[in-house]
Amino acid sequence: MGFFRTIGIGLILVILINSIFYDDASAENNKLPLVPLPSIFDYTRGVDWGIALGVGVEYGNAYDGSDEYEFEIEPAGAIQYRTGNNLFFWEGIELGWRNRLADKWLVQLAARYEGGREADDSDDGRLDGLDDQDDHIVGVFEFRRSIMDDWRAWIGGRLMVGESSFGALGVLAAGYRFGERLDGTGTELFLFSTFGTSEFINKDFGVSEEESMSSGLATTNLDGGYRSVGLNVIDRRYLTDHIQIITQGGVELYSSDIQESPIARQDYEIELGISAVYQF
Repeated sequence: MGFFRTIGIGLILVILINSIFYDDASAENNKLPLVPLPSIFDYTRGVDWGIALGVGVEYGNAYDGSDEYEFEIEPAGAIQYRTGNNLFFWEGIELGWRNRLADKWLVQLAARYEGGREADDSDDGRLDGLDDQDDHIVGVFEFRRSIMDDWRAWIGGRLMVGESSFGALGVLAAGYRFGERLDGTGTELFLFSTFGTSEFINKDFGVSEEESMSSGLATTNLDGGYRSVGLNVIDRRYLTDHIQIITQGGVELYSSDIQESPIARQDYEIELGISAVYQF
């Protein structure tokens, strides 16, 4: 559980840094979201508690590399508490804290639940003979840096670290926001590239010798490094003062090494989703 200790130390350091950079003048805009990006949710209306509940529908690959697709209905929303530039949150599978520093930086520390792949994720038996993957609680560190006024454009990164069987995943990204409103609505597009340790990549696309014998798939042991490149789009709109509609879509293209894995029956994965939440 060493990564949780690292999260705690990082949280203390970032709060200390925030105390240096925090500008009391920002209190004049405390009814605005933490940052005006559709991909960063802030349901607090600037202060104290924010609660949003709803439901969403997603369509995408049944598992990473799958050539089977499925619809899923999932709960949507969050429970948040904001004080100044600090926002504590429970958003679905993540529990954590995010903060805006000097109006140009966004940092986030969180614990995230990552469900493991199971053989019955494939209705066509594509995963028969492969071991079920364990579920994991992982640590997440993320940062974004505004490079234009009002967070019109940004660059950032994300690191997700778990126990030895999970490994680590790093993400580099750059985004652009369309629309003039600063309330978190509008359309946001961002490009990203992912990099993983060998443990992380083999978790989804590797085949051990034992699994090869039971599944008939070729033994596959992949190196760590470049994993994928992709594009995501998210749009968030208010239907009323309390109801938001969030739509999103994305495509991710795997590296050539992953494409050669017998588990990767598609060279890419896609995801489409729409959700409606009621903001209290």
